[in-house]
Amino acid sequence: MQAVGIVVEYNPFHNGHAYHLEQAKQAAKADIVIAVMSGSFLQRGEPAMVDKWTRTQMALASGVDIVIELPYVYSTASATDFAKGAISLLTAIRCDSFVFGSEDGSVQPFLNTYHLIKQHRDEYDSLVRSSLQTGASFPKSLHYAYEQLTQNHPATYIDLAQPNNILGFHYIEAADRIGSPIQPLTIPRVAAGYHDDLKEGASIASATGIRKELAETGSLEGVKNVLPESSYEYLCNWHEQHTRFASWESFWPLLQFTIIRHSPNELTRYAEVTEGIEHALLKAAKTSDTFKTFMEKIKSKRYTWTRLQRMLTHIYTGFTKEQLHSFDTPTTIRLLGMTAQGQHYLGRHKKEFTLPLVSRVAATEDKMLAIDLHVAEIYNFSVESSGSSHKLPKDYQTPPIRFK
Repeated sequence: MQAVGIVVEYNPFHNGHAYHLEQAKQAAKADIVIAVMSGSFLQRGEPAMVDKWTRTQMALASGVDIVIELPYVYSTASATDFAKGAISLLTAIRCDSFVFGSEDGSVQPFLNTYHLIKQHRDEYDSLVRSSLQTGASFPKSLHYAYEQLTQNHPATYIDLAQPNNILGFHYIEAADRIGSPIQPLTIPRVAAGYHDDLKEGASIASATGIRKELAETGSLEGVKNVLPESSYEYLCNWHEQHTRFASWESFWPLLQFTIIRHSPNELTRYAEVTEGIEHALLKAAKTSDTFKTFMEKIKSKRYTWTRLQRMLTHIYTGFTKEQLHSFDTPTTIRLLGMTAQGQHYLGRHKKEFTLPLVSRVAATEDKMLAIDLHVAEIYNFSVESSGSSHKLPKDYQTPPIRFK
C-alpha cells in the first residue's frame, strides 16, 4: 500500500484542503493518506478554533485515512522545528512520499534553493547577521540574505517571501537532515492566498479568511460555500455547544491573568521569552482590555505578531526553555483517528514503524506526550470557561476515532 503524508492544521478543514488532499493522492499515486496534524495550539502561536478531535473528524470525513498528532513541542515551533517534527513522524509511520501545497507548485526549485543555502551556509548566515544588526526582524533578515545569495548564484529558485514556500523549504531541509527516504512532492495552492479575506461567491478561501469572517460576523452561513458539508456541520455543532470558537480574544482574561501573576524574572523561564520583553508584556497586560489592544502595544520591528503569539502560548501553557531544549526528536506516534482503510494499513505495517504507535495515553510515562495531555487540559478549560455549555472530551480518556 502506497502511503502519502501531508502536514496539516485544518483550522478549519475547508474546500482548499479537500482539493489539496485529492491532488496529493493523485500526485503520489497513493492508496493511503496520512495527515500529521497540530493539536490544541498551532504554529502561528494561537489556539485551534475547535479541538483536535473535531478537526480529526473533519479530516476523516473528507478523505484522510489516518490522523496522527504533531506534538506541542513542534506544532508551536518555528518553521525549522515544525517541519522537523512533522517529517520525522511521516517517516516513522512509513510514508513513501509527502506532499505540500506551495505558491511555486514545482518541487525542483525547492531542491535548488535548499542545496544553494546548504552549500553556501557560511555566506548565508553572515548576511543574516549583518541584516539583524541593522534592526531588521529575523524573517526580513532571512529574506535579505536569500535575495543576496540568489543574485550571486543564478538558477530557478522559489520565492521565500511566500508563507507556504517557506514551510515547503523547511520540509525539504528536514527530510535531508534526518536522512529520510521519503519523496517530496508539491502542488500549487489555488484561488486563495494564505492571508486573503473571504471573497463573495468564491468556493475556496484561506483558513485565515474563514476565521476572520467568523470573528467579524459570528455567522457560519457566510462561510458555508467554502467548506465541505461535513466541516460545516461539525462547526455548527461546536458553535451550538460552545457559543463561540476558541481564539486568543476569547481566552484573553485567562491569558491576561497568567501574565500578570508572574514577576518579570519568572516570565523569562518560558520558551522564546527573550531580550527583556518580559517588562513590556507585564506593562501591556496590566493596561489592555482586549487581546488585540495588548498585541498592538507590544508588537515592534523586532517582534513579529507570530513570534509574540508563540511566546504567549508558552507562557500560557507553562512551557519552559528547559523543556524546549530537552527534546530532540518525536518519541511516539500519537494516533487520533482512522478509517477502515487506515486501520488496515496500521495493522499491516505497524511492525515496520520506527516509533511506538500510541492509541491509549492514560498511563503514559512519555514526557513529550505528557506535555500534549497537559496542554489539552488547559485548552479544554479555556474553552469551557469562555461561555461553553458543554464539556470537551478529556484527552487522556479519548480513544482514537474510528470513522466508518
